[in-house]
Amino acid sequence: MGAGEAGLGVATELRDLAFGGHVTVIGDEPYLPYQRPPLSKGFLEGKEDEDNLALRAPAFLDEHDIEVLQGRRVVSVDLADKGGTATLDDATTVQFEKLAFATGARARELPVPGASLVGVYTLRTIEDAKQVRTALVDTARLVVVGGGFIGLEVAAASRRRGLEVTVLEATPRLLGRVCAPPLSDYLMKRHAAAGIDIRLDTSVVELVGNVDGQVTHVRLADGATIPADVVIVGVGALPNVELAEKAGLECGRGIVVDQAGRTSIDGVVAVGDCAEQPHPNLPGQRLTIESVNNALEQSKLAAHVLTGVETPRRGVAWFWSDQADLKIQIAGISDGYDAYVVRAESTRLTVLYFQNNRLIAADVVNNPRDFLAVKRALGEGRSIDPERADDLSFSVKELLQGQA
Repeated sequence: MGAGEAGLGVATELRDLAFGGHVTVIGDEPYLPYQRPPLSKGFLEGKEDEDNLALRAPAFLDEHDIEVLQGRRVVSVDLADKGGTATLDDATTVQFEKLAFATGARARELPVPGASLVGVYTLRTIEDAKQVRTALVDTARLVVVGGGFIGLEVAAASRRRGLEVTVLEATPRLLGRVCAPPLSDYLMKRHAAAGIDIRLDTSVVELVGNVDGQVTHVRLADGATIPADVVIVGVGALPNVELAEKAGLECGRGIVVDQAGRTSIDGVVAVGDCAEQPHPNLPGQRLTIESVNNALEQSKLAAHVLTGVETPRRGVAWFWSDQADLKIQIAGISDGYDAYVVRAESTRLTVLYFQNNRLIAADVVNNPRDFLAVKRALGEGRSIDPERADDLSFSVKELLQGQA
């Protein structure tokens, strides 16, 4: 259930493993599976159109005998000893022997008065992106609530189009939940230099509209107001776990799984944004990971579980974000670090994260060589001496190879 990267990933991997049974992908949007990352990047800027977003062409789905039910919502799941039944919103049913939850996540709503005014948007689906792209055509003043990746991508793209852009972040720094202060500070300076007004430690208490119900201002906790023609809300996402909970699966923030996507019930896996998996750096803790890479890695392993084939080794987690001329790439999971080393060169930045003197992750800006070197090293279990990691006379690749 779910027709995003993770759901389609399970289906295609099943076929790659020579699974001969019927494969059905059920999605509640009226589209074939599509890419989400471009929605806040190229699609928003008009550089990509809807046809470019498709994950697989209809011919591929036909050739691999993958049935996709579009615009169909699963309302309940009944599990039996072997398989079960999914009931759809039109009361039809789908029988299954194995089940993959790939229900994704939904945009978190802004819990303040005025959040439903005209001109207030979230950005999660292709329909959201279409509405935002249209709204920004004749817009002069944009307010983005949330200084995470989506918010900063929208802000950067909109500023390049000449809009007056304000970013409001409730915490003391940008991307505070995913990186160390050096990257936060670097992005703050670069976006401010591009003319984006970024306000930290700033809470929104109300969105104010006119008599026609159109948003006109954003009211802050200190009483100040900011004019706004359009407001984009990017304050995180909530995993869609309601169906799994009703079906009896163990759930926390997401559907609880092991490294291969196994849930608390045999024959049922969960993958992608809806899955809560073991933390790689903090034993006993779990986390959700919202990324294409995670969706694909989990779907590959989960398909092996469903077919009873030994699971391969999981690849290194990685992420990316395009913000104007900034290419941000992240290798590994930095959460749980106890030290970091900063390597800054002109318009490039690399932050290396360590736990117990072992390299666990890197944030990289405009330096794909560093990103690839760290990603490969993490996959091979190699590290860097933290005491030498800031020596710019050697590249990261050389340090990892022990040439220093």
